[in-house]
Amino acid sequence: MMLSDLQKRTAQAIVNVFETGHVGGDYACVILLAGDSGGLTYGRSQTTRVSGNLHKLIDAYCAAPDAACATRLAPYLPKLAARDKALDTDDVFRACLREAGADPVMRDVQDAFFDRLYWAPASREAARLGLEDALSVATVYDSFIHGSWARMRDCTSEAAGTPASCGAREWTQSYLRTRRAWLAGHANRLLHRTVYRMDALLALADEGNWRLDLPFTLRGQQITPEKLWP
Repeated sequence: MMLSDLQKRTAQAIVNVFETGHVGGDYACVILLAGDSGGLTYGRSQTTRVSGNLHKLIDAYCAAPDAACATRLAPYLPKLAARDKALDTDDVFRACLREAGADPVMRDVQDAFFDRLYWAPASREAARLGLEDALSVATVYDSFIHGSWARMRDCTSEAAGTPASCGAREWTQSYLRTRRAWLAGHANRLLHRTVYRMDALLALADEGNWRLDLPFTLRGQQITPEKLWP
């Protein structure tokens, strides 16, 4: 069963809140956290320098017609392609990213980018596993954004069985508990602070909100249809 557009936007809003604290995401948000293996992160749902995906995003933006900051960001493309760590602390580059985030062209590019690189493959993976509920798809999408989906998927299936054998909803809850334990015990202490993601998704499951019916409140942010179509 395909998700409705409202369910898709709701699932994406959940991850936007996790990543930037805003239902609609923060297209200009630049973050550098000590201990984050991804390095500098940017945009609506925070893509990373180390993955090379920040290069893909900025390359797409610079190629877009009428991109207001393209001429200022284009010179950084070689360093982005090389995943140059120096960009993390380049104040001029970071300022350019923030300015570009206010450009409607950048917003459109980011929406297409996060759909193409994260939402579409997460949706295909959920369908392959028989995870049809909107909350289950949101769970997969969150891990595609946050990382280590395949590892945690396999750990869950090894311990609890596959979605086909134990049921899609039971598997999703087992996955969330497995991932929470992994985050809480990870050698990188920065990940300990992200267990709230699993807690929030488990709370929705406990409430029986598998369809992601609106409205609901997530980490102090109320998600409503009006906020998804501002």
